[in-house]
Amino acid sequence: MIQREAKNVLGTLLGVCCTDPLTGFFRDGMCRTGAQDHGLHTVCAVMTAEFLAFSRARGNDLSTPRPEFQFPGLVVGQRWCVCVQRWKEALGGGCAAPVVLESTHASALEWVDLDDLRAHAFTRQD
Repeated sequence: MIQREAKNVLGTLLGVCCTDPLTGFFRDGMCRTGAQDHGLHTVCAVMTAEFLAFSRARGNDLSTPRPEFQFPGLVVGQRWCVCVQRWKEALGGGCAAPVVLESTHASALEWVDLDDLRAHAFTRQD
């Protein structure tokens, strides 16, 4: 079941992460989750070269277009709902992508600390 009134990590209504390209497990622009989302795509991350390379090295190439999955491939600066476990792994590896707190699902807090997310909060200067 999709959580239509989902909350973000700040306790307010979950905001849109990105609609171009269209992200989210449900491809609705939001980092909502549900029973079908085994990867827990709950972190709204702003892509960096380091994070894209890290993810590729771990077997999840986010840069290469995959038209068969309606996936355009991502470039630096684009937002995408990433798996919370991958973001946490990147955090431990020193290359966590900046996070849009308002668009990161509250359930991410089951895996990562709010302080870590805040420390990597996206700002317009990033």
